[in-house]
Amino acid sequence: MGIMEKMRLDGKKIFVTGGARGIGMNYAQAVAEAGADVAIVDMDIAAAEATAKRLAAETGRTFIAVQADVTDPASVDAMMETILEKFGRLDAAFCNAGICINVPAEEMSYETWKKVIDVNLNGIFLTNIAAGKQMLKQGHGSIINTASMSAHIVNVPQPQCAYNASKAGVIQLTKSLAIEWATRGVRVNSISPGYIGTDLTLNSPSLIPLIEQWNAMAPMHRLGKPEELQAIAVYLAGDASPFTTGSDFVIDGAFTCF
Repeated sequence: MGIMEKMRLDGKKIFVTGGARGIGMNYAQAVAEAGADVAIVDMDIAAAEATAKRLAAETGRTFIAVQADVTDPASVDAMMETILEKFGRLDAAFCNAGICINVPAEEMSYETWKKVIDVNLNGIFLTNIAAGKQMLKQGHGSIINTASMSAHIVNVPQPQCAYNASKAGVIQLTKSLAIEWATRGVRVNSISPGYIGTDLTLNSPSLIPLIEQWNAMAPMHRLGKPEELQAIAVYLAGDASPFTTGSDFVIDGAFTCF
């Protein structure tokens, strides 16, 4: 099988949490263009349905929309039941849902801390375990977690200690599960994006003033584009990466190199 064939995902069944918009939507688009059928999982079911409808029309692949709260074990279990009922199996899972709340540490409430950790780390754990159980039964599968360059550096000037800590936890969880499942056919990797110019970032009143500072600090003097994460997503989801597990891929335009 040639490399271009290995990069195809024809007939594979994949879910993407936080898939209605932003990075998750771009993951979904990429794997569908490579031939996969995709479940768009999101808290906002209306947005998930709209994204699923649009991408199905654009790619010709089968899309379903599933509502789920990644912090709720029962909701995650129901998500998996729906996906397996529709697709019959699960070949790859992009556990991508996340939030960031910028508050100075000394002013951050414990409730805010817990909210960020719950979505960004506990949510990754719950969706990894749900996907992993099915993949272990099958004897194959690939899990891809969205971490962040914030797992490697402390971002400035915005104060985001909870986000940074949660994303560092994602990478260590990824490595831990990769080791546990290495001989059982299930691979687990993470992608650590740098500053990415999603619609949310570009239109957020709190972030717009920071973009100029981020660009000044960045070696490439620009934000990344969501589509610049698509190739690594396709690589990790399919047969081109059978020896790749326990790895974190930093896609940040060299921001963390200094």
